[in-house]
Parts: sequence; C-alpha cells; structure tokens
Amino acid sequence: MSSLYSRSKDLSSRSRKSLSDSPPSSPSPSTKTFRQDRVSSRPDSSGVESPSDRLSARTSTYTRRENRLTSLSKTEDDSASKDYKKLYEDALTENEKLKSRLKDSKQELTKIRSQLERVTQKQDRISERSSVFESEKREKEALEKRVSDMEEELKVLTELKSDNQRLKDENGALIRVISKLSK
Repeated sequence: MSSLYSRSKDLSSRSRKSLSDSPPSSPSPSTKTFRQDRVSSRPDSSGVESPSDRLSARTSTYTRRENRLTSLSKTEDDSASKDYKKLYEDALTENEKLKSRLKDSKQELTKIRSQLERVTQKQDRISERSSVFESEKREKEALEKRVSDMEEELKVLTELKSDNQRLKDENGALIRVISKLSK
C-alpha cells in the first residue's frame, strides 16, 4: 500500500504540473491511470467498492474537472477581455499620440508656408526693386549719354560760333579792302 501511495503521490505531483503548465485538454493516459488508481484505492466503509460508487466517483471527478475547465476558460475569457481592453486602450493612446503629432505637423506646415510666403514676397519686392533699379539705371545711363552728347554739340556749336565770328570779321575786312580799292 505504501508503494501505491508513493506512486500515487508521484503521479499526483506530475499531473498537477502538467495541468498547470499546459492548456486544458482531454486527460492524458497517465492522468486516467492515476484517477483509476485513486478511485480504486478508495475503499468504502465496507471495504468493497460498488459500481454505483465508481460511477459517482467518476461523475464527481468529471464534474470537478469540468468546473475547473470552466473556471479556467472564464479566467482566460476575463484575461482575453482585459487584453482586448488593454489593446483598445493602447490603440486609443497611440491614436491620440498620432493625432497630436498630426496637429503639430499641420501647425508646423502652416508656419513654414507663412515663412515661405514672406520670403516669396521679399523676393518679389527685391526683384521689383532690382527691376526698378535696373530701369532707373538704364534711364540714368541714357540721360548721362544725352548730356554727354549735348556737351559735344555745345562744344561744336561754340566752335561754329567762333568760326562764324572769325568769318564775319574776315568778311568785314574784305569788304573794307574792296571798298577802298573801288574808290
């Protein structure tokens, strides 16, 4: 009997480990043997087991097993629903982070667009100024050329006046010589 008890104890510790380590499933052959040994090792008060006792023992064993499996599945369902809830909360948190990043990106984009607009306006003003500056520069060059042309004409005109005066003086001298000769 002591060897049966020690064997039962060894099988009991193994089956507990296998039940706790693995997911619930149909009983393994060693578990079936253990249960049969356990059931057969329980004598009733008379020392003889009746078939009804075996049936009630099996029924209670199966009932306990089903209760245990049900509680495990409920625990798994609870943990699964908690996992879904956690996943949902994580997804919401990530969505909020992404929304915040999107909002920041939109604000940054608006800021960059306004900066780009200002730079474009400055370049337009600079190009307008440069075009105005270029046109003013061309006008200035044209005026300077016109002034230099007029100065040249003035010099030529002054030379012509002096030549004209000289010719008048010579003409007057010739007229006096001719009038003296004709007298």
